[in-house]
Order: sequence, then C-alpha cells, then structure tokens
Amino acid sequence: MTTRVLIFFFFFFCLNLTAQTLDVKDLKCETQINPEGITKARPSFSWTFVGDSISTKQGGFRIMMATTIEKLKYPDLWDTGPTSKSETGPYQYLGEPLKSGQKVYWRVTVWGNNRGVKHSEPAWFTMGDIKNPEKTFEPPVLKREGGIVKININKNDTGRVFEGIGGVSAGASTDLLYDYKDPYRSQILDILFKPKFGAAFQHLKVELGGGENSTCGSEPSHAITREELKNPVSRGYEFWFMKEAKNRNPDVILEYLPWSFPGYLKENIYTKESAEYFVSFLDVAKRDWDLDLDWVAAAENENYTDRDWLVNNVRPLLDARGYKDVKIQGPDDNSGDWQIFEELEKDPEFNTIIKAVGYHYVTGREFNENMVDGRGRPTTAKAKASGTPLWASEDWSWTGKDWGGAGALNLARLYNKFYIRDKITKTLIWAPIGSIYKSVTWDKAGAMKANSPWSGYYEVWPTIWATAHTTQFAQPLDWQYLDTACGLFDTSTYKGSVVTLKDKNSTNWSMIICTEKSETVEVNIEKGLCKKTVYVWKSDANNQFIQQEAIKPKKGVFTIKLDPKCIYSLTTTTGQQKGSYNIPEETAFPFPYSEDYEGGKENDLPKYHSDQTGSFVITKKEDGTNCLMQLNPEQGYDWMRVYRRSNIKPNTLIGDVNWKNYTCSVDVFIENGDVELGGRVTSSYIKGYRFMLMKSGDWKLLFHKTVLQEGTIKNFEGNMWHNIKLKFNNETIEAFVDQVSITKLESKEKNGYVMLGSSYNNNLFDNLKINP
Repeated sequence: MTTRVLIFFFFFFCLNLTAQTLDVKDLKCETQINPEGITKARPSFSWTFVGDSISTKQGGFRIMMATTIEKLKYPDLWDTGPTSKSETGPYQYLGEPLKSGQKVYWRVTVWGNNRGVKHSEPAWFTMGDIKNPEKTFEPPVLKREGGIVKININKNDTGRVFEGIGGVSAGASTDLLYDYKDPYRSQILDILFKPKFGAAFQHLKVELGGGENSTCGSEPSHAITREELKNPVSRGYEFWFMKEAKNRNPDVILEYLPWSFPGYLKENIYTKESAEYFVSFLDVAKRDWDLDLDWVAAAENENYTDRDWLVNNVRPLLDARGYKDVKIQGPDDNSGDWQIFEELEKDPEFNTIIKAVGYHYVTGREFNENMVDGRGRPTTAKAKASGTPLWASEDWSWTGKDWGGAGALNLARLYNKFYIRDKITKTLIWAPIGSIYKSVTWDKAGAMKANSPWSGYYEVWPTIWATAHTTQFAQPLDWQYLDTACGLFDTSTYKGSVVTLKDKNSTNWSMIICTEKSETVEVNIEKGLCKKTVYVWKSDANNQFIQQEAIKPKKGVFTIKLDPKCIYSLTTTTGQQKGSYNIPEETAFPFPYSEDYEGGKENDLPKYHSDQTGSFVITKKEDGTNCLMQLNPEQGYDWMRVYRRSNIKPNTLIGDVNWKNYTCSVDVFIENGDVELGGRVTSSYIKGYRFMLMKSGDWKLLFHKTVLQEGTIKNFEGNMWHNIKLKFNNETIEAFVDQVSITKLESKEKNGYVMLGSSYNNNLFDNLKINP
C-alpha cells in the first residue's frame, strides 16, 4: 500500500472519528427491542452508548418509564434519576408493580464521561401474563361516615418512631448568614433552631467542604492538602453553624456529607486516605468546637457510595478513633428507587454498618402545586420490611416565600405524605435558610431568607411555620406515629392528610392535618391518652401559626371543622409560640466600600465575600498584617462533574448585582499563575468583565470566556505587590496596573458584582476598594 493511500485512510479515519456524535440507541427490554408479552414482574433493560471524540465512555445515565409518552417528562412508573454509572445494563426494574397487559414507554438519557448529554428516542414494551405479580401499594384512607371523618387515637397502636425534621446546610447556602452581627444573627438562629419558637429544626446536616462549587458557591475544606490532613484546620461556617444550633437545642441531631473533594484525593475518592479525610472532620468538630456529631453520610452527595470502602475503611477507622457512636447513613443518592436494599439483602456485613438509608427528592422535582402527588422515588416494600430507618435525606429545594404552588402548604403535605406512603421518619430540606447573593444559582431557595448582613434585614417565610406545625408538636426519638390514625381524606390525592403521634413517655399526643377541601373530623381519644384540653394551631395563605380556640373533649370525643388549604396542629402539649423580633429595614450594600481584611483571624472567611469556586481565606503577610489568599493549590474533584460544566476558575463575588458605574481596585501578589479583578459580574460562572494579570506580566481583558484585548507589560516585576483597577463608566471600560492605564474599550452597558479571581495558586489580595 502506498504512502499516499495510507495518508488517505488515516485522514478518512480521523474525519469519521471527529464527525461521530454522542448517541444512545438499541434500547432493549429483556434483550429485545420493543418486545411484547414480557412475563417477568421486574424485567431488565439495556442500551448501546455511542461516544464521541470528547466523551468516549458513558459517564452516567437516567432511565425514565411511564404509562404514556407524554408522562415521560415526569415519569409515573419509574425514574432512576441521574446516576454516575458507566455500565449500559442490564438494569432491573425497581419501579411500581407492573400489570399484565400493560404497555410501558421508556427512554434513556446518557452523559459522556467528559460531559455532553443525549436523550434516546422513546421505546416501549408490553407485559404479558405476569408470573408472580406484586401487589400495588394503596395508601390508607380515613374512615368517613355521613360526611364526617372518624379518627380513633389508640395508645397501643403500632407505628414507627419519629426521627425529626431538619435542614441541609450545603452548596454555600448559608454563606452570608455568617456575616450578620448580633442581635440579628442570634434572632435568625433562634427562628431556625430554638425549640418551640420558630422552625425548631431538629436535625442539621452540613457540607464537608471540598473547595469546589457545590451549587450556589464553594465551601472550604478542613484539609485542602495532604499535609493538612495530618493537622486539619477549622474553616468555613459549618462548624460554627452546628455549634449555634447546638447552643439553642442541645438535642439537635448533627450529620455531615461531602459534595466535592480536594485534588489530592482524586481520581479514586474511596480509599483509606479518603476515609481519614472523613474522620478528621470529626476531629476538628471535637477539638475546636466541642461538638459530637451523630451521623456521617459516607458517600459523595447524589453519587452513591462504595460498599467495600465503608466496610473495610470508614467503619473500622471511626471505631479506632473513638467514634463508635457515630452512625453511617447511606447512600444519600437521588437515584435508584432505594436500590441499596437489593445489596443489603444479600450482604449481612454491609447491612450491619448502614444504620439508616436516605434518598433525595423522594416525591420528585416537579415543583408546582401537584408536587405532593408526584411519584418521585417511593420506598419499596423491601425497604419498609427491612426495619431500617428510612429518610428523605434532602428534599423540596424551593422558595419558602410561597404559600401555594410548591411552597409552604405543599411542604407540610410532604412531611405527612412521607410517613403515610413511605414510612419515612425523618425529612431534611434544602435549605433551612437562603443566605446567598441575588442572581447566584438557587438564590431564592430556603425556608427563610437572610442575605443582607450589612443591614441586618431578614425575612421569615411561611415555610418556617409550615415546618413548626410538626417540629413544635413532636420530638425526635421520644414520639411515635400511630398508624391507624394516619391517612388520607381522599384516596386520589395526598393534598389532604392526617398524621398522629404520641409521646412515648407521657399520655400526650399531637395530630398534624393538611386540607385540600373543607372537612369535619371527629376524634375519639381512647383510654390511656390525655383527654384534657386540646390546643389548636392553624396556618392558611394569609396568616400562619395562629393559635385557635382550645377544645374540651367530652368523654374523650370532640369534633372540629377544618377550612380548605390549611395546616392544623392539634395537641395536648403546651409551650408552642410564634416567635418574632423587630426586623430592621433592608438597605443596599454599602457604597463606596473598602476592605483591608484586618480584624479577622487566620483561615477565617472574609466579610461579605461569596466564594463560587476555590477558597478565599484570611492569612498573614510578612509584615504581620492581614490579606486574602486563594487557598486551593489545585483543582479538586468536582461534584456532578459528569452532568454539568465546571466553573471557570476560583473566584469570589462581593457587592451589589445592581451596581453599574464604579471603579474597583485591589492590591495583588501573584505567587504563581494569574489573578483577576472582575466587574459587572452577574452569575456564579463569572459572566462579566474580567481583567487577568499573569506573573509574567501578560494580561487579558475578557467578557466571560471571550478575550476582548490582551497584551504584555514591559519590564514587569512578578515578585512584588501590584495594584490592578477597573473603571466602568457607562459604555466605557478602562483597566489599570499600578495606576497606569493598560487598555480602554467601548462595550455594552451592564451591571453586576465585583469579583476577585485566581488560578489554583496561593495568590494574595489586599486593600479592596470600590468607589463611584
């Protein structure tokens, strides 16, 4: 074969490789394409993944199954959720029991190992006569006679132990709360955690920070380098947040979970060293904060976990280091319909160390008024039969400002639904508080809002009181559900429901009711439970958590009329209150503004900065004064790396998204790589103007990722401090280095935050100034 022919074939091969696009095809049920007459109750599924030049392998997948093609958007039969698995099957069906003769539509979404996504065309299969059909779960419906709902409360009724309601502080969602000053900071913390005062959250799960973006920003690591692992450091606000929660409620249950990991732990995050990383977080909590944590979610958030690592590394190390009482929860995933129970059933050793099982978004992520009736990923019969505590370990993720839609009323309905349908005894919402700059990802999420620390302003939203309807009336571990007094008003919807609990140590009881329509309820209190005064609390769209006229049962029986679309708590306990404080007026971010980073201690977070990627902490200069340092020495193991784009580089935001014309400047010392000063930045992904200065003296002025101008400063001295400045005046942008104009250009008039950025080096910043 001639050289010319070889070159032609090589060129043709490369051309074809380049032209190949990501694809998913050949969807098969029981090895057949669109088969009919499937008789297995739980068939298996597979497909073919076709990679491209960027992603040669599958990085993850999601299977969706529904009774119609239209319902594939929000599947009513099965939804694995996004997984991080490279195998293309076979995967066994774990959804709702299938029926003989049923036609099922399904599709697969795949992600490449270096991002990129492809949705398959819909496929289908038809069930024949199923061998060994399974019984479909039917929710309990409350007895109704003559239009009156009858509920009996029996102290000998069976039911699971209530384990609490709490919040997940993660993804930088609590960022700006740390910057509030007393008395307002204490007021907010009271509303979140003080028993019988506000939300009274009973469980707090925090992020084990890894320095990479984990939703609304990044949280610093306690051991960002291998050397620090030998002597871990208290950083960020999560230790502080747990301590404040504990100060208000000594019985609050504490847990932690990682999203990202420092670079030295990649590519395999399930090693002996990563187990040390997990356990050393407990060392910092105890050594510096006198905190004893209760649970570790030994996994990576929403990316499953590793059985051998838990059994052979994590549990033995916890025991050896004096943390035998710290229990392991897993897998904290958002996929799989509780598939971990398929493994636990066959693996006694694994089953022994998993003390609770938690999954995310158990009711799905269709955030509207019908959310409560969404299928999501319900617990399986096998999960319920296991006896293992079942948790909704992250759920809801919406704005607490709304009453209707997916807001406060629906959250209260979810709390009830999770026990009635799923036998879930603990629910954690993300987030307990939204302390995030405006326009940053998920900036409206949270049960309440506190993102104005300079003014002390905060907002207490209806979701705080929807949560209080449960947390102020039942205590974790001491209260038990009464199953025959839990159920729905109407079999067709979870919008109207009742759960009833009793105190295991007294005769007290409480009942939490959510209504969709007007209802009349007759309650019969049987022997052994308190029959004295029944106190009533009510919330509706206009007024939340208002105490009503008390009820005096006659011979243990009373009747109550309930309004539609309300939450009620009926109880024989006392002491509940709608806690409140005088909240100051909201003011804009102070302008002009300057920050010299003095007053903070080493490794502390700088005031009003919001890290989006990387970690910016206070450190000492050679002269003993403070400055700001980007801490991360290398890019870490990025959370959700398969499914979403990474941030451009380490960066932190400060200021007001509405700022338009201003001059910002900062002193910089470039240890290596480059530093940036940005302006008119509007999002987590540095969408704004960026002036980048390198240690070599090269510079670039960019908008987002587009280079607008670039050049080199002659005779630049890289080993000394420099000042960089950006001036925004209507449609003109001018950049300066050491007060010398470097470039000036015309551009569109925009608005946004000031941004400090850095390569993955320990670069320094000081004397930030923002002026008209």
